[in-house]
Amino acid sequence: MSAGSNELLGRRLRAARETAFVGREEELAVFTTALYGGGTSVLYVHGPGGIGKTALLRRFAREAAAAGRPVSMVDGRVPDLRETDAVLLVDDFERLQGLEEWLRERYLPRLPVGALVVIAGRNPPDLRWQVDPGWAGALEVLPLRDLRPGDARALLDSSGVPAESREPLLAFAGGHPLALLLGAAVAVKDGGRWTPDQAMVATLLDHLVGEVPSAAHRHALEICAHAHTTTEDLLRAVVPQDAGTLFRWLRRSPFVWSGRLGLFPHDVVREALEADLRWRDPQGYAAMHDRVHAHLSDRVRTVSDADVPGAVAALLYLHRDTRAPDEGRFREEPLREEDVGTLLRVAAGAESAAFWAERQPEAFRLYRRTGTGEPVAFSAWLRLAELDEEELAADPVVAMAWAHARATTPLRAGEHLAISRTWALPPYRGNSPVMDLIQCRAIGNCLRSERMAWSFLEHAERLGMREISDDAHTLFAHDWRAVPARAWLEGRNQRPTVATLEVLSQAEFAEAVRQALRRLPRKDALADSPLTRTRLIAGRTGENPATALGDLLRQAIDDLAEDPRSAKLHRALSVTFLRGTPTQELAAERLGLPLTTYRRHLSAGIERVRAGLWHRELYGT
Repeated sequence: MSAGSNELLGRRLRAARETAFVGREEELAVFTTALYGGGTSVLYVHGPGGIGKTALLRRFAREAAAAGRPVSMVDGRVPDLRETDAVLLVDDFERLQGLEEWLRERYLPRLPVGALVVIAGRNPPDLRWQVDPGWAGALEVLPLRDLRPGDARALLDSSGVPAESREPLLAFAGGHPLALLLGAAVAVKDGGRWTPDQAMVATLLDHLVGEVPSAAHRHALEICAHAHTTTEDLLRAVVPQDAGTLFRWLRRSPFVWSGRLGLFPHDVVREALEADLRWRDPQGYAAMHDRVHAHLSDRVRTVSDADVPGAVAALLYLHRDTRAPDEGRFREEPLREEDVGTLLRVAAGAESAAFWAERQPEAFRLYRRTGTGEPVAFSAWLRLAELDEEELAADPVVAMAWAHARATTPLRAGEHLAISRTWALPPYRGNSPVMDLIQCRAIGNCLRSERMAWSFLEHAERLGMREISDDAHTLFAHDWRAVPARAWLEGRNQRPTVATLEVLSQAEFAEAVRQALRRLPRKDALADSPLTRTRLIAGRTGENPATALGDLLRQAIDDLAEDPRSAKLHRALSVTFLRGTPTQELAAERLGLPLTTYRRHLSAGIERVRAGLWHRELYGT
């Protein structure tokens, strides 16, 4: 009775496993070919924990048994194998990684020619397998990846996951079999809309990552999960000690992969690490995010022009409200003269495209599919300080932007506005990777531009910019004088509400300087000065704005004393505003000057201070 019950239970377990097995057609085809004499003697299956290696080996065992082959399935040890048609399946090979050379050089070469060995582990095979000519036809390496989307859905269907839980579960687990099965068990048990609980996250991390060597290694892994891709210089910016050692450890980890732009973890590892750190140490998560954000923000401003879109995409990815950066499916090129005909075809004859291509050809970029070279889109970054009637009539989008800027806060001397225009083939319009690339180029232009007052983008949803529109067009406007690049980035970084800066005309600025100088002797009298809300003071974080303005005015006056030619101007300003002399007559008397001479020196001194501060307002320090 007991033996019969055990046999029945075994059959039920096998049946449940068969029901839960989905996909893997390519791997099964490779195994079947090898099983029936395809020439391969060793299959090496590798992939991160929970990816389905054991389940695949069980299916291999069933297929081999159905073919009448003797099957040995072992876990972390290697038996003696004598049958010529035997099939040996070795699971958890990472436990035997230290014996890999012995296995390759001594054990496997002694096996009968007809035998088939499948090795499965977390780590890829040593490179010496693949550079040895002797193994060239006898070894096939099978990297095991996530299930395809259709197979992942089939797995949830077979597990009975409620319909309302499938999309959030798929968004978290992707095609990772273990994560899908753990999430399915919770969804079936609890019902309702699924969210990952901490017990599931902890189980995943234990199985996928396990113990790490130190707290520094854990921190490096959390950085790798937070950033889209991780380079050694990113690690160095956040974890200055041992960045090289930590990067090499990440690179060797079976759940971290190498891409064109750096290292990145398996999607489920990323999601689990992010969820765990946010829950376990919210302050530590915020501090890590800030350091990564600061490094990537600086990188946007310092990389070469060709690297700008990728740098911007990496920065925006931190907020998880944009798609992951494009991995090279499209490439960006400057417009050449021979490309203008293609521009007109892509733009479907839009007269504005032809007009600006003639006026500002250097503003244009062409976007091609990397694989085929097919041109699919164009963009233009139009820099405009003034417009003539012909330009206003040629492009209604530009006319709308210009009218908005003039009606709101017009350009000041030396400033310009920029308008991003895009033209794409129909399949690539709207929400597409190439439009993401164009948006990243435009944002990069905004963050790197000097003296730009306004930007107007055609595609900037969710970026905190003001939407303006007419019957036919929509633009997203931003005044970079009111909310400069650093403040805008802080707003994107989920800071408290970012204060909007005052944008003063040159005349308004001059009057504000004169009023502030008159109030300088009186404590706290500068609190309501509009200068406290300008770029002059915005960069002095942590200081009281009125105090900072007072210090700035005093320094501007003192700076005049360093030039003998302006010493008389310094004396007039110092007596009048720093010493608080109540009347001009008394100030002239104290200086021993005729009143008219004193007033001339005072007026010239105020103008020198105003000019210096206006230059700082426009250009920065």
